[in-house]
Amino acid sequence: MTKSLMADLSAAPAHPPANGRIPQPLIGIPVPVEDARWRVWSGKAHLLGTAYADRVRQAGAVPVLLPVGGSDEEAGQLATSLHGLLIAGGVDVHPDHYGQPPHAEAGPFDPERDAWETALLRAVLDAGLPVLGICRGMQLMNAVLGGTLIQHLPDKVGSDIHNPTVSEFALHRVRTAPDSLLHQVVGAGGDVPTYHHQAVDVLAPDLSATAWAEDGTVEAFEDSSGRILGVQWHPEVGDSDEIFSYFVGRCAAAAAAGERSEAGTTSHQANSERI
Repeated sequence: MTKSLMADLSAAPAHPPANGRIPQPLIGIPVPVEDARWRVWSGKAHLLGTAYADRVRQAGAVPVLLPVGGSDEEAGQLATSLHGLLIAGGVDVHPDHYGQPPHAEAGPFDPERDAWETALLRAVLDAGLPVLGICRGMQLMNAVLGGTLIQHLPDKVGSDIHNPTVSEFALHRVRTAPDSLLHQVVGAGGDVPTYHHQAVDVLAPDLSATAWAEDGTVEAFEDSSGRILGVQWHPEVGDSDEIFSYFVGRCAAAAAAGERSEAGTTSHQANSERI
């Protein structure tokens, strides 16, 4: 049932592109700078686990890695070429973004990454493109759009079930809202891979919570248009591909719409030249 729904949700638009080919969408993935060692070298490197790009490619899109350090102008230029944005997991979002002082257990922070991902998020949303936020990505989206975060989840839920062991993913159960798009994509819920100590507190305007852990932690949100999807867990290390298939389907629709628009512009220009 989920797979048939997925096919419907990610189907190509009714009118194909002018060349008859459904374009392969380009999905941007911001990549942070980390201290790293490789071969005989050590130093600063652009570093992100391969699972994000692998899952995007397996779902039928082209991953485009976007190294941290770009400007607002670069983000705007990229938004004219991309068909979607995936914001990955990573370090805590600085609480300056939601007007709070840092908690003693919060951090480390990466202001340069915050700035680049914020610029990309705003540019892509202004362009009307889909965005998927995973873990930190979901948290950044909520903060940028006007929400706040719980800076240390054990303080609120009384356990470390969301992050029990350093450097190891755990599993916990989530349930989805029956009337949500996410419910159509992944079903009623199940066990998901988790690794986080922060979470959504006050939800940003225009977003709706669509999944929760058993302790009440918000585990996913979406907007009414289906362009914005955030999940607190890590589907890139899970067994199912529904979320990536859905997201790539939305991005493919954006790519096809862009080709139709360009084809219409070209046709109009050609007719104008003949007049």
